[in-house]
Amino acid sequence: MARTLVERYAAGATLPAAAIAGLTRQQLNAFAVPGTWSIQQIVIHLMDSDLIGADRMKRVAAEDRVPSLIGYDESAFVRNLFPDQLDPRLACEVFEKNRLLTAEVLRRLPEAAFQRTGDHNEHGIMTLAELVQNYADHLDHHLKFIREKRTLLGCPL
Repeated sequence: MARTLVERYAAGATLPAAAIAGLTRQQLNAFAVPGTWSIQQIVIHLMDSDLIGADRMKRVAAEDRVPSLIGYDESAFVRNLFPDQLDPRLACEVFEKNRLLTAEVLRRLPEAAFQRTGDHNEHGIMTLAELVQNYADHLDHHLKFIREKRTLLGCPL
């Protein structure tokens, strides 16, 4: 089962770039649904989240003690770290390369490693398998919103 999760996680590497293909800067930063994030904010969030997720997964896989996994305020990242001014295509490249490299590490782990745990300060004890599943699901969750926003902007995938 862990191997299937890793392949699903890896398969998502290029999906953010594909999801924003052909969009202008104005479309990327438009608020198609008032009160929600723009497509660009979602893309930057996906990159940030995946970088944090890779760190969490690697620490669970590598450290002998149960590592502490610290949550973060994603809304504060969007509010305070200038996502509207960053290069969304570069963020997609970082996302892709990070995910592919992390998948390479995960593929080399023995099956038993996926039962190793970390202690998340908001979600409690989590296995490596649960972390991989969560990050694969997280991407799917946000890609749905990007597709909906593209449709509202008149440029569906």
